[in-house]
Amino acid sequence: MNREMLMLVDAISREKNVERDVVFGAVEAALAQATKKIYAGAEVDIRVSVDRDSGDYETFRRWHVVPDEAGLQLPDAEILLFEAKEQIPDIEVDDYIEEPVESVPIGRIGAMAAKQVILQKIRDAEREMLLNDFMSRGDKIFVGTVKRMDKGDIIVESGRVEGRLRRSEMIPKENLRSGDRVRAMIMEVDLTLRGAPIILSRSAPEFMIELFRQEVPEIEQGLLEIKSCARDPGSRAKIAVLSHDKRVDPIGTCVGVRGTRVNGVTNELAGERVDIVLWSEDPAQFVIGALAPANVSSIVVDEERHAMDVVVDEENLAIAIGRGGQNVRLASELTGWKINIMDAAESAQKQASETDTSRKLFMEKLDVDEEIADILIHEGFTSLEEVAYVPLQEMLEIESFDEDTVTELRTRAKDALLTMEIAKEENDGAVSQDLQDLEGLTPELITRLTEAGVHTRDDLADLAVDELTDITGQSEDEAKTLIMKAREHWFAGQE
Repeated sequence: MNREMLMLVDAISREKNVERDVVFGAVEAALAQATKKIYAGAEVDIRVSVDRDSGDYETFRRWHVVPDEAGLQLPDAEILLFEAKEQIPDIEVDDYIEEPVESVPIGRIGAMAAKQVILQKIRDAEREMLLNDFMSRGDKIFVGTVKRMDKGDIIVESGRVEGRLRRSEMIPKENLRSGDRVRAMIMEVDLTLRGAPIILSRSAPEFMIELFRQEVPEIEQGLLEIKSCARDPGSRAKIAVLSHDKRVDPIGTCVGVRGTRVNGVTNELAGERVDIVLWSEDPAQFVIGALAPANVSSIVVDEERHAMDVVVDEENLAIAIGRGGQNVRLASELTGWKINIMDAAESAQKQASETDTSRKLFMEKLDVDEEIADILIHEGFTSLEEVAYVPLQEMLEIESFDEDTVTELRTRAKDALLTMEIAKEENDGAVSQDLQDLEGLTPELITRLTEAGVHTRDDLADLAVDELTDITGQSEDEAKTLIMKAREHWFAGQE
């Protein structure tokens, strides 16, 4: 039997063009599987070792050493560390204790059953070897032909390797048929998937970046860099490019002579239009470029909320927003900033509301009149923290204030902040965690809400817009946004 097994190993090794060690590994796995059947109902761990020269084999039952505090999850295949040390003093966690057991004769397995197990192991080994060879090439784009459909997914074949293009990763309205040539981005490799372990995408931003890399040699040479990409697959996309060589025009280079380069990408992506934007270190300038073709009148940056209010005139309002909000959405994804588009009237109304809120805050907390509050606002102060902790010299440069006034204002601001912090600590127990965690709520707003008897997220969600504006001094739009945020969990529950 041992000689027959060696002959079988050699035959399979030659037939399948795999190493003998791989086949021996499959034989050992088949013998171990057969041995486990003797221990009916028990989840034992069996190891079989086959001598590569003689064909003789030994069988061992193994116990995995686990920490004492972990306990036994698989009593038939695990042993606690303290028990293992009684047998082998220097043994450690994750080692194994082995005990020789009687080997199962090959004849009891059945030649056919053994061969099937071995061949399956060989097929798995072949598949893994082919996959490793393919991945070792370092390709980022998978090029193949549509082989078949599988539960809505498309299986794409390249040589003897298969990739899976899920429906969600296809370009909408794209109709791929059997035999069509397909290019897609390799996103990941999932060895648990049978047959097609390479996960592909044609809708990912990375796919567009890689297509431009292939079309534009200057990117590969390091003269140009694509900093970010945002896509509405099959419809429109934006990419941000940067030149590392002053002699190279980043936008013109990506477009190519008569648009040949950008058209090459567009044709591959079912006619998806691409806006090429110049990347800038200045976030405001970057956003202005990303909103093209709309012309921006002015822009206000809010670092704290990582948002920008962009003002455009009436003629550019529809262009800036885009059909269904597409243009502003893609610009926001490209830049990483939240972008609020508004016309001049809306901007003026919002600024007036914010000014009124700041005026009320300063008059109430600093105990000053409207004139002093307006001077602070005119000089760019919007919070008590700024009044209290901005460098002293900056405040002394305000012509309307002398040194005594500045010192008094800073003292009052610090006292007000301390009072608010004490009140916040006292109210923390009364404020629910879900309200404290709600995005957009500052400590100051939480203090005002608790003073008005709003202690939970549901309390906030139950408020009308005018009620919230009275409590917090926010604009109607800000209050409406906050209330809708508080109500989100209601709709999630219904879903």
